[in-house]
This record gives sequence, structure tokens and C-alpha cells, in this order.
Amino acid sequence: MACGTDRYTRSGPPVPEHHLMARLAIIGTGYVGLTTGACMAHLGHDVVCADVDPSKVERLRRGEIPILEHRLDELVAEGLRDGRLRFTTDSAEAVSEVEVVFLCVPTPQGDDGSADLSYVEAAAVSISAALPYEAIVVNKSTVPVGSTKVVAKALNRPDVRVVSNPEFLREGSAVDDFLHPDRVVVGCDDPDAARRVGALYDAVHPQLIITDPASAELIKYAANAFLATKLSFVNAIATICEQVGADIDDVVVGVGYDSRIGSSFMRPGPGWGGSCFPKDTRALQRIAADAGYEFTLLHSVIDANLRQFDHVTERIGVAAGGHLEGATVAVWGLTFKARTDDLRDSPSVEIVLRLLDRGAKVRVFDPTVGAPRHGVPAGVEIVDDAVAATADADVLAVLTEWDEFRWIDPDAVASVMRGRAVIDGRNLLERNAWSRRGFVVSGIGR
Repeated sequence: MACGTDRYTRSGPPVPEHHLMARLAIIGTGYVGLTTGACMAHLGHDVVCADVDPSKVERLRRGEIPILEHRLDELVAEGLRDGRLRFTTDSAEAVSEVEVVFLCVPTPQGDDGSADLSYVEAAAVSISAALPYEAIVVNKSTVPVGSTKVVAKALNRPDVRVVSNPEFLREGSAVDDFLHPDRVVVGCDDPDAARRVGALYDAVHPQLIITDPASAELIKYAANAFLATKLSFVNAIATICEQVGADIDDVVVGVGYDSRIGSSFMRPGPGWGGSCFPKDTRALQRIAADAGYEFTLLHSVIDANLRQFDHVTERIGVAAGGHLEGATVAVWGLTFKARTDDLRDSPSVEIVLRLLDRGAKVRVFDPTVGAPRHGVPAGVEIVDDAVAATADADVLAVLTEWDEFRWIDPDAVASVMRGRAVIDGRNLLERNAWSRRGFVVSGIGR
């Protein structure tokens, strides 16, 4: 029996309520798993995190955080100090005395948009025998509709309830998103299990939505696909602004004051990316196709984003003198967004690849990328200073919205840069200040 949809609205600050403590295990210490474990410990729960990588576990035991995420190091240190957070390589031991287990393992995507659930299934199998009687297993990974049944089959434990609890964490603000959620979604066919999982979040006073597993699983995909649609739409409007002489910033303000639309996710840029939007939009396409529905709107959203990469690349070529062959392009920012070191599906990387394909020499500065590593295109020169990146460059492209780029002295850039063209892909720079130094700054939609 489906649980229906119960909504509870709570208010108040996210103050830990330690008397509500539960014993939890987190399987996987990636971005979602580590954030979930550290935040749950902060809320007063007793948490053990398991991972198959021994070196990673050792680093975490020392409080060394493998990812860049605001406040996460503080919460891990707090949990270790207070004894509410532990790390282990033994997943069976981790779950042996807990009430709730969160599966936070990767679900890589195939070329057709389908999710690979082998890691989820393997994790479920590895813990099945060790789970206490009537434990609850929570699928925290982003998974296609029907995955709750896949986990239940892999567990092969009729006494264990499986719950879907999708995450809505944004890189760069994941801790704040967890502790100040818009909502917490719980999907389960057992109302009691659903409410027990929802109660884990009581200290953050969320709007709790309890529904059936399929609805919970689809909510995550629908939310990300809708946000991706907003971003593709505003980038399309920005291109029109460039053609007709309008200013996208003013257009967005005017549109955003409409309460039916709002201003969030209405900032133009070089395209959307990251670990969620590209993967989840393609996944929703596949879910729709499997259900017999041709999601043409979402296909157009994805296509519009790909065109945005090409559009920005073409504008850089025009700024470089009409062609990119032999041109030197300075790029500020390589991560898909500021305040993270994540290069996955980065719009900047997509554009850099296009620049290289057209014969440009590309020199990059990013505050989190000090040397070539996985995800950095071959042939890119990485430098450790923003001004140095512009030395003898024909054009400067700002592709990630790092705040520090706002405060770079244009005089310093002018002293080393050959050209005077700037493509501000994030509308970040103060154009008048740069114009007074002889630069021609072209933004997105302006």
C-alpha cells in the first residue's frame, strides 16, 4: 500500500536535538555520503560511514576532506571530536548495530541515459546478512523509478524496509542545503518506516513529504530537469538580447518579479553542467522513453544547452579576430561552478575542448586546479595566477563565477595581455572599469 502524501510544515532554526539520537550507517563517502554522514552527526545521531577505499578512510579518520565543500571540514572535525562520527572499510560491521542504513554509492550513466545500478545492488548484497532485524535501508543515491524494488530484491530480507530519500544538495552549499532544506522527501510503501526516516530530520524542521517510492524517485529527476529548463531558457533569451540590443540583466529582473516565475536559476552563463543536471535530464529522458512518452521538450532543453557551448565558443573566436587557429585564449575558471573543485560536465571544460579543436592555445587559471588532473583537457596549460594566464593572450574568457575574478586589477592584465577583448561568460566583471583600461568586454545577453 502506498503511503499517500502527508505534508508537515515546520519552522525554526536547525538546532541539534541530541535526545532524538538514532544509530545510522552510511555506505559510501562520496559527495552525498560524506555530507549526509557529517550533517547527521551534527544533528546528534550516531553515525558510521563505510567506504571500500582504505586510503580514503584513513584520511577521513584524520579529518582530511577529499572534496571542496563549504563547512564540511568543520562538521567532520566536530563529529570525530564528539565521537558521533566514525569511518570504516567494513560495511558489514558498520550496519550490524544500526537502525537505518543510507546507500550513497555511485549510479554512473550509460550513453543512453540509463543508470548503472550495479554499485547499489552490490552494496545491498554486501550488507544484507549483517543487517539487524527490521532495519531500514534508505536509497539516497539518485536512481531511476523502480530502484526501491531493485534494492529490496538484492537485500532478500523480507523484514527489512526499503525507503527512497532523494538528496537535493548543491555543490558549494551542500551543508547549508542539508541543514536548511526546502523539503525532505521520503518514499515508502510502509508508513511507519517512512515516518521513522522523516523523523531523522526533525531537528532541521523541514517540510516533510511522504509519498510512494516511485513518486519520491521521480521528484528528484523532475526537479533537476525543471531547473535545467529554466537555465536553457534564460540562455536562449540572452542570445536574443545580444541580437536585438536588450540587456539580459534587466530582462531577468523584470521577469523574476513575477511570482509565478521567480528569479532563481535565471542567471545566464556559458551553459549548465555539473554532476546532476546533465545526468538527470538524460535519465529522465530515458525514464520517459521506457514509459512510452517522447519527452521532446526535454530534448530541446538539452540541445539548447549544447548550442550555448557552441555559441560562447564562436563569440570567443570573433573576439580573437575572427578565427581561433593559432590564437591564445586565457580562461578564468575550469570547474563547473564556483566554490567547488568539481570538473564533471563543466561548461568551461566543454568550451575549452571546442577551443582546442579549433586550433587555439588555451591557458587556464582556476583557484582549485593547480596542475593537470583527471577532467582537465589534454593540451591545456594550467597556471597558478590569474594575471599570468592572460600573458600574450588574444582574448580573455571568464567561464566560472569565482568572486575573486571581480577584484583583479585590469591594469595588471593590460600590462601583459596582447589583445583587449574579454568574453565575460558569467557577467561577473565591472565593465566600465575594464573599458576605461581599453578593454572591450562582452557579456552574455548584453
